[in-house]
Parts: sequence; structure tokens; C-alpha cells
Amino acid sequence: MHLDATLLRDFYYGTPLGKLAQQRLQIALGEIWPSVAGLSVCGFGFAAPLLRPLRRQAARTLALMPAGQGVIQWPREGPNVAALCEEYLWPLRTGFLDRLVLAHGLEAAERPARLLDECWRVLAPEGRLIVIVPNRSGLWARRDATPFGFGRPYSVDQLHNQLEAGGFGVERSEGALFFPPSSRRYWHQAANLAERIGKRLDLRRLAGVLLVEAIKRVPAPPSGRPAVAAQPVGAGVWPVPATA
Repeated sequence: MHLDATLLRDFYYGTPLGKLAQQRLQIALGEIWPSVAGLSVCGFGFAAPLLRPLRRQAARTLALMPAGQGVIQWPREGPNVAALCEEYLWPLRTGFLDRLVLAHGLEAAERPARLLDECWRVLAPEGRLIVIVPNRSGLWARRDATPFGFGRPYSVDQLHNQLEAGGFGVERSEGALFFPPSSRRYWHQAANLAERIGKRLDLRRLAGVLLVEAIKRVPAPPSGRPAVAAQPVGAGVWPVPATA
């Protein structure tokens, strides 16, 4: 079940904790994709707050939001590039996207495998996907005061298995939001230090969210070696025409 878009908007744009989470997730995305120059980039779920740095580089940027969640205008300034869509039927042609970010999407989907099928469809061959989900063993999934406390949290292995079952090849896994989901100023001031320590020591089990990058692998066509029938159809059964 998806959270309402207005609740997600109010968290990311209206609370100090949400603004800090937005900043840290933007940084984490930028570390995985340092450049998207000239590419087509899309976010699904409620990825819009995280896409702003990517939008400055990309050739085109879209933000798709599922009907069960609702939609907000994005960005606030300039032409709107956000659209409401069916969860498993996006208004994009096959192979249209180079990069796709899934945030507040997979953990809320009633049929996650079908959602990943749609992700695979709209990505170009070798296109890349980043899935952001609550970490099952982290503190953020245990508190419903943030959007990461709703839906189905994942472990690293569970998310890898889900992506591989959907035809993706997993490239890398990262953690983010190593600080507690607290409104106390002390933890906000310590957030940068917590992120550096968490990444340096690879403490993904303690991260609030997981970011997993996957690539759309398109199987190579079968070898061009011709198939040979063991007994060609009709061999030795056609009548021999009489001589004139």
C-alpha cells in the first residue's frame, strides 16, 4: 500500500529530518552515478526529491507516480515533468530510459515482480536501475514516523534475489542514512560523520536504507549454427516420377 503523495511531500520538504534524508540520498545517488549527461532519467514512486541533481545533467527527466499514491507537481519551478500512471503500465515506450530510480515504490507494491517487469521493459539494453528500499535490519524501518517505516523492508540478499529473478544483473549495493531517524538536533549535526563511518566500515546492516544498482541484461541470441533434423521430413517416401 502506497503512502499519500502529500505525506511524502510534507516529510521531504517540510521537516528537518526529511530534508536531511533527501540531501544524504541525493549524495548517495551521485556517488553511484557521477554523471548522467545526455541520458534519459526517470524516477518512479516518490523519487522526485532525489532527482534534482541528476536533472541538471540529464537530457530529459521524468517523475512517474503510481495512482495509489497520487501525484504532486514537480519541480516547483518551471514546466511540470511529473505524471500519474498505472503502477504496472507506464506511458513510456519499450527501451526508452537509460537510468531509472525506484524510491518508495518496490516496498509498497502489491506485486513487486510485476513492477520490476515494467522497469525492465522501459529500460534500454544495458540501462541501469537504482532501487532504494528500507533496510530490514536498520532503525528507519522500525519507526513509522518516517515513510521508510511503511511497506515491506528488504535485506541485501532479498533485494538481490528479487532483482535477479526479474532479469537484472546486480552491480553494487550501498547503504545510506546511518544516523537514527530522530528529530534531535544532535543527531542531525552528527549525520555526516555517521555516513562517513558507515560507508568506510561497510556497515550496511546498520543503514536505514539500501541502494542497489542493477543493469538490464539482454540475452545474446542463440548461436547461428543451423539445426539439423535427425530424419528429414519426407525423406525416402516421395514417389519417383516415371521416365517419359
